[in-house]
Amino acid sequence: MAGQAKIGIIMGSLSDWPTMKRAADVLDELGVAYEAKVVSAHRTPKRLYEYAEGAKARGLKVIIAGAGGAAHLPGMTAAITQLPVLGVPIATKTLSGQDSLLSIVQMPAGVPVGTLAIGDAGATNAGLLAAQILALEDDELAKRLEALRAKQTASVPEAPKDPEAPKDNA
Repeated sequence: MAGQAKIGIIMGSLSDWPTMKRAADVLDELGVAYEAKVVSAHRTPKRLYEYAEGAKARGLKVIIAGAGGAAHLPGMTAAITQLPVLGVPIATKTLSGQDSLLSIVQMPAGVPVGTLAIGDAGATNAGLLAAQILALEDDELAKRLEALRAKQTASVPEAPKDPEAPKDNA
């Protein structure tokens, strides 16, 4: 996305990108600039610290952090930065992402992480929520979000197109 990044999308490993790309896709559709980085709480702790500590100075307004398993990335990021952090639990083979969810959602008082659903839906919603936060101070983005919602609403059919479907006999 061109322009000054307002949203940071970080993930614990490159294997998290297929999920986190959902957030990026939403931001692309809305025309919101973002940066995407691999930042592991366990394998690259110095990178995590530098990323989170410098995020606000780089112009970021919100960080979306996706992680699986122990999933410490969102919480550690929130402990370092004052920016809002949205946590996306990545689905895992071992516990289907429940471990990720519980790790991200169970933060101590004073270190908030806005936790979303496990997997693709959570990443999509993280992108939307980050855009909504920015739209509080960006009327043009608010209009694009409104148009996206209208498009979603219009895409839901009122009735099945299947001729075998039950008819309304009212």
